[in-house]
Amino acid sequence: MIKNRSALLGAAFLMATSAIGPGFLTQTATFTQTLFASFGFVILLSILLDIGAQLNIWRIVAVSEKKAQDIANAVLPGAGYFLAVLIVMGGLAFNIGNVGGAGLGLNILTGLPAESGAIISGAIAVGIFLFKEAGKIMDRFAQVMGFVMIALTIYVALNAQPPIAEAAVHTFMPEKLDVIAIVTLVGGTVGGYITFAGAHRLLDAGITGKDALKEVSKSSVSAILIASIMRVVLFLAVLGVVSQGVKLDPANPAATPFSHVAGNLGLIIFGIVIWAASITSVIGAAYTSVSFLTTFSPFIAKHRNCWIIVFIVISTAVLATIGKPAQVLVFVGTLNGLILPISLGLILLAAHRSKIVGDYKHPVWMTAAGALVVILMAVLSVMTLSKYIGNLMA
Repeated sequence: MIKNRSALLGAAFLMATSAIGPGFLTQTATFTQTLFASFGFVILLSILLDIGAQLNIWRIVAVSEKKAQDIANAVLPGAGYFLAVLIVMGGLAFNIGNVGGAGLGLNILTGLPAESGAIISGAIAVGIFLFKEAGKIMDRFAQVMGFVMIALTIYVALNAQPPIAEAAVHTFMPEKLDVIAIVTLVGGTVGGYITFAGAHRLLDAGITGKDALKEVSKSSVSAILIASIMRVVLFLAVLGVVSQGVKLDPANPAATPFSHVAGNLGLIIFGIVIWAASITSVIGAAYTSVSFLTTFSPFIAKHRNCWIIVFIVISTAVLATIGKPAQVLVFVGTLNGLILPISLGLILLAAHRSKIVGDYKHPVWMTAAGALVVILMAVLSVMTLSKYIGNLMA
């Protein structure tokens, strides 16, 4: 039971810290400046949609005792390979950004060039997977870094003196609404590889089957709530600053509340937060992306840790030599938005096929909630992709 509890908590933190990366910090700060207190409503709605997506995916992965790509192949032959390609493409592209965020964090903390910081951070991530018990080390590392990020951001939020009453009111009665912000937050929390990080971790830990569904469901919701706590705390920190008329630094909007509230100490705190957010995302992206490659070859499955190390090295090498290829990141980011409706749609189909889930009966309300997320994300992702392609051809 204690072993299971540790794995369940580790999976929750792995998923949450995979979501909390440099993009997560930047998006939260930017949308807060745009929507002010009304951003609270966007966060609330995105949490509900996140839970709707994650509950479905984690439960079906657990009860089928199969990885997501294998479930997809069982639903539609070849769909799992297509999904794996999308996940790995998105994971690699965003991992370049994650390594860059880690480099920026060490640059703030030590003054080292960002490229050197990225290489050091990549080496630390690689070090975790050199150990035989890499899974347990990864779980513990994610938990410690998660607590550090949240605790430090709470300190800044409290000192930023945000208008909490106003935020509470507009969380339920928004003055402004931005649909794209909702899609961005949902995609940034459970899109692409992120939602599968914890589900595949539980599968590797042997927490599967109908008997484990209650604990799996709790862990899946806990993961969303952990990421959401960080989102809410950062929202309040930024809100407290922008409510005083302070403009966020366009180059690094998430750093502004930290430096404004606590000066040089605040910058050091931000350096720790963005490094912790980035390094855990590097680990989560590499682990999850490679878990999708294991279907392609028994050799990859047997030497999984080696492939995870290669994945991290490639991400680090691209960042250190080329930098962040902006056009690639934007395009793959748009594709990443399409992954959730595709993957969740396949999972929902699998949920009602006895050859995949046996005699398990998936709750109707979960199917309905998942279908709502699929429709919403599909429509808005296609709109975004069409707009991007139109801009390229203009």
